[in-house]
Amino acid sequence: MRVVETLPYEIRTEEHFWIPMSDGVRLAGRAWLPVSSEIGPVPAVLEYLPYRRRDLTAVRDSMHHPYIAGHGYACVRVDLRGTGDSEGVLTDEYLEREQQDAEEVLAWLAEQPWCDGTTGMIGLSWGGFAALQVAARRPPSLGAIVITSFTDDRYDDDFHYMGGCLLSDNLAEAGTTFAAGTCPPDPMTTGDRWRDMWLERLEANRPWVLEWLRHQRRDEYWRHASVGEDPERVECPVLAASGWADGYSNAVLRVLENLRVPRRGLIGPWSHRYPHMGRPGPAIGYLQEVVRWLDHWLKGVENGVDEGPSLWAWMQDSVRPATSYEERPGRWVREDRWPSPGIERTGLGLGAYRLLTSDELTPNGNEVPRGPLSVSSPLTVGQFAGKWASYNAPPDLPYDQREEDGGSLVFETAVLREPVEILGAAEVELDVSVDEPVAMVAARLCDVAPDGAATRVTYGLLNLTHRNGHAEPEPMPPGERQRVRVVLNGVAQAFPAGHRIRLSVSTSYWPLAWPPPRPFLLTVHPENSTLTLPVRPVPTGEEPDPRPFEEPESTPEIATSRHETPEHSWSVHRDMVDTRSSLEIVKDGGILHFDGIDLDVGRRAYEHYESVAGDFTSTKGESTWTMRFARGDWRTRTETHTSLECTETVFRVHATLDAYEDEERIFSRQWTETIPRDLL
Repeated sequence: MRVVETLPYEIRTEEHFWIPMSDGVRLAGRAWLPVSSEIGPVPAVLEYLPYRRRDLTAVRDSMHHPYIAGHGYACVRVDLRGTGDSEGVLTDEYLEREQQDAEEVLAWLAEQPWCDGTTGMIGLSWGGFAALQVAARRPPSLGAIVITSFTDDRYDDDFHYMGGCLLSDNLAEAGTTFAAGTCPPDPMTTGDRWRDMWLERLEANRPWVLEWLRHQRRDEYWRHASVGEDPERVECPVLAASGWADGYSNAVLRVLENLRVPRRGLIGPWSHRYPHMGRPGPAIGYLQEVVRWLDHWLKGVENGVDEGPSLWAWMQDSVRPATSYEERPGRWVREDRWPSPGIERTGLGLGAYRLLTSDELTPNGNEVPRGPLSVSSPLTVGQFAGKWASYNAPPDLPYDQREEDGGSLVFETAVLREPVEILGAAEVELDVSVDEPVAMVAARLCDVAPDGAATRVTYGLLNLTHRNGHAEPEPMPPGERQRVRVVLNGVAQAFPAGHRIRLSVSTSYWPLAWPPPRPFLLTVHPENSTLTLPVRPVPTGEEPDPRPFEEPESTPEIATSRHETPEHSWSVHRDMVDTRSSLEIVKDGGILHFDGIDLDVGRRAYEHYESVAGDFTSTKGESTWTMRFARGDWRTRTETHTSLECTETVFRVHATLDAYEDEERIFSRQWTETIPRDLL
């Protein structure tokens, strides 16, 4: 990362100010402003998040907001209602009030003397969601957005559900948001009111997972703020980015296909990070791209951003399986249009543990044996799946898939004589029958090296009761053959000559996804099943513009110091006495001191998932967070814990919330609730 300290515009910082909302609540903001904006107004760029602008995101903010401001923008970071120092309470994600607030913030910004009346929005994750959702509401001042790691489909392409299957990240991220919504404001900015504001948050909050579990099918709750329901409502230009290791890469491809505004897509090898901080690398000069995008659409600068390719994607080379990578070898490829007319949908038939080309299906006129094949996977299939969305700390990418494949049906090609490259979403169509009415399929695509090492390339899930759609699930008729379609996550991947392409099909993928109520037998009829790959022609020469991006740049990080060392771990355990298997994840940031505001911040997240062999009702997940804030004699701590268990018919949630001031517990609440399983 190249640190830039000299920028075109000198900037000043407003550390704290209030933005009034129409209902009397005030939101807390921070701004980085060109000094010259006092006499020459500039466009304002908003990032709108619940993750505390003065501490939790302060280091990251210091790397890009001053950079963008230094190129002639008023950059503003606002805490959502009920988070950080903002008044009110936050009890769920993407509520109507949250979006109304954002529109009011944009209107307020447009009226400030340092703003020329034009605004933009940027954001990663929640901030990216917010920018896209607000763009669909068409606020008059909003001229462009820049979004990273986002989705336009809150039900089927977020951490809640995938293919109608319940993701364990539904619990894990509920723990994150439960913790974020119950942290105290900072007395340095809110004064003596901080304690009353904190108690208001503590009283109003409930475990967020309860609401998410009450909506197990695609209903109006999820359709709200899912921009893909009506993408043409977005009328401003969109620069969209994500990474193949993230959980949100599919949305970039959908935005390119479905929006009707100027748009560009960028997908690298990264986890859930901004591309200029991207890991696995290579990171890129993303902030330069952001400035160019904003310059053109907010300032009218003719710099060619409206003339480039529709999509830049990192074509990943083959690698050995590992739970983390510093760099992913590969190259940038461009597609001038998306969907690309140059990508061929190539079908491979399924045979007796083989993937077959059209020539192999009937060699010499003789049909290849393709009789029915059955599998009932152990619950341990999925322990090496990694996270739905990688954060790369601790290492959380999928490991060698050979052990997973031992409990799966495996179909693979002959040894590749020529390299094969894919770009986009693979699909599996299966002719199947099951012996239980509620069942699931996990499909994985792997790159298999000559020595057998299997690196997962992509995967997809399907709750078979959702085979005809997510709004009205239907039980599977036991013993009756059904044709189902599993869409795998989009990816760009090169398979070298000498390797094999493997499709693995399993009936569980725990703990990434919650298993069905009972074990079941899945029977696949290969003669009526197909794997379709989005094959991109392998270039015979060098790709045009092989290095399209500059070196990563940022402004200097704010001053911090470590008072406690971080701890990260990811451990799989198996007890051969009681056949209990578990996954334990520790993400402890230690204690970080923010020198400029003399504040100590500590955050520790702990996740635990377990099951007993063969007992699908033994699955259990836990998410525990501890958040600490201290300055001098002021010391606070919140502890949130959420656990999820099940029977064949219900989910059981138990949660606790405890808050401490100077080691004295000032608030405590418990919840125990039962939620029926809805064909899940």
